[in-house]
Amino acid sequence: MPKVASYPHIVSTPGTCGGRPRIEGHRIRVIDVAAWHEGQGLAPEEIATRYDLTLAEVFSALAYYFDHVEEIRADEAATDAFVREFRKKHPSVLKTRHRD
Repeated sequence: MPKVASYPHIVSTPGTCGGRPRIEGHRIRVIDVAAWHEGQGLAPEEIATRYDLTLAEVFSALAYYFDHVEEIRADEAATDAFVREFRKKHPSVLKTRHRD
């Protein structure tokens, strides 16, 4: 029987951060930690210091991300597509007024 991975410090709570996986006790999502690490090149120690996290929390978030990377990226892509479509249907009143 295969072992099921456990991710201490990682929770998903409906109504908090859209139910997306996040660090327990924080509103910092797993995808945020991954973006800081991969996109901005921050070391886990730097992420922990900047955002008042433990190294265990950062490494748990990264482990969760790398074990679920396809699912998380697909969810982010769907969210981005939703936002783009919403903005097309509901243009910013500020931008409209600024052009006049």
